[in-house]
Amino acid sequence: MATENDIVLVYMEDKPIFFARIESIHADVKKDWYHVKLLFLQIPLHVASWLLRDIYIDGETFTMDGRKMRLERIVCPQDPDKPKPKPKTKQNAKIISFADLKKNKS
Repeated sequence: MATENDIVLVYMEDKPIFFARIESIHADVKKDWYHVKLLFLQIPLHVASWLLRDIYIDGETFTMDGRKMRLERIVCPQDPDKPKPKPKTKQNAKIISFADLKKNKS
């Protein structure tokens, strides 16, 4: 499920219409429904709160004013030119003894 601070692409009638950042998600009194505060990333900026079921936040299609809507969580693509970081191995690790450090200060 998309969470706070995630970027979503909002689709209307299967066409992307704008990006939005999820500002907050708060449970409604009805089970599996949430108040989702969205910051529409367009000019001018716009904030709206939508009442959505959990499955709609997960990307299922829903209707709003008779139109099909959908949220798609956006994941930042990795830069193909940027080398992947090498995992640190235990062989390169150095153990520092705090007891030895304390002895050396005396």
